[in-house]
Amino acid sequence: MQEKVVLVTGGAKRVGAAICRRLHAQGAKLVIHYRSSLDEARALQLELNDNRPDSVSLAQADLLDIDLLPELIDKTVKRYGQLDALINNASSFFATPLGTCTVEAWHDLVGSNLMAPLFLSQAAAPHLKERHGCIINIIDIHTERPLKDFVIYNAAKGGLEALTRSLALELGPEIRVNGVSPGPILWPEDAIWSNAQARDAIIQGTLLKRMGEPDDIARTVQFLIHDAPYITGQIIAVDGGRSIHL
Repeated sequence: MQEKVVLVTGGAKRVGAAICRRLHAQGAKLVIHYRSSLDEARALQLELNDNRPDSVSLAQADLLDIDLLPELIDKTVKRYGQLDALINNASSFFATPLGTCTVEAWHDLVGSNLMAPLFLSQAAAPHLKERHGCIINIIDIHTERPLKDFVIYNAAKGGLEALTRSLALELGPEIRVNGVSPGPILWPEDAIWSNAQARDAIIQGTLLKRMGEPDDIARTVQFLIHDAPYITGQIIAVDGGRSIHL
């Protein structure tokens, strides 16, 4: 990972921050994208730059604004001179039970989970081709076994899974495109996930009978960037076996 340049969307906290910490520890230079988490982004930047000066930059953007997406790629390349990997991690996540779906919810969930990864990948492709780089999309195990009451989110992540394979077809042989599908790694910040009994049921649904860690996703991302030159168009479930036990 030495001197590779990686753009991580939604990289300021949670799984995104774990990805940033691991890739940076392996020598990568980072551009951490954030939308509104400025305090978390600055704190992470200071933490990582303290270990290796001038190795982490920040970029703010609302990924729902299509016009800003090529600019986000351009800023990354201008800052460090190249782009080796794009990690499409940023995601909106909230319930939309059938009967409550709105156009606004559709634009938010599909925009962040599907539209932005497509247009970021399109803008990044010429730079990634120069470096024989890669794209990694953070998906969700519920693309195949939908999460109840999350109709639009399920559809958006399902689209991202299909987009991953389609981009692998379009961008090979120079660029590899893969996806990582997390299972129970971190509880969502929404209050509906605070019920201890419901949480335990989810954990018991895994074959390993435990939660995963954000670094489990980060390690898989590192593997796909650095140690998987013959893997493309694939989706790796990192879920303790939950996806085969639902």
